[in-house]
Amino acid sequence: MKTVDARKLDIKREWYVIDATGKNLGRLATLIANVLRGKHKPYFQPDVDVGDFVIVLNADKITVTGKKLTDKLYKYHTHRPGGLRVRSLQWMLEHKPEEVIRLAVERMLPKNKLQKRFMKRLKVYTGSEHKHHAQKPKNLEELTALWKNF
Repeated sequence: MKTVDARKLDIKREWYVIDATGKNLGRLATLIANVLRGKHKPYFQPDVDVGDFVIVLNADKITVTGKKLTDKLYKYHTHRPGGLRVRSLQWMLEHKPEEVIRLAVERMLPKNKLQKRFMKRLKVYTGSEHKHHAQKPKNLEELTALWKNF
């Protein structure tokens, strides 16, 4: 059997939409990361960008288990003396819910040159409306093979 490399002409990008209402943050981020990488496609290659676009709606209505709302911390530094900033997950969900999903997905992707390309195809919105109707996105929940463990 001959191994065939994915070429630019072979790659067909689809658009998927998912409603995050009531979904677990980690499981949702794993699913989104796999679709962005293209792991659901038969011609997946780890070193080639073959993934699809993902639109996430209702980012502010995700759920987490346990005491993660108060115990999970997001840290960043302003690069100034004494500039360490620490935010809890609860604060982030109240003020920047899109950033919570974006960071969860970004940290599940491989740390290489393709990571920025993958993240450009992730669109996250807090409401139930999006502006990508012209792309005719499909419902991500219809991909039943991806939802076995979700």
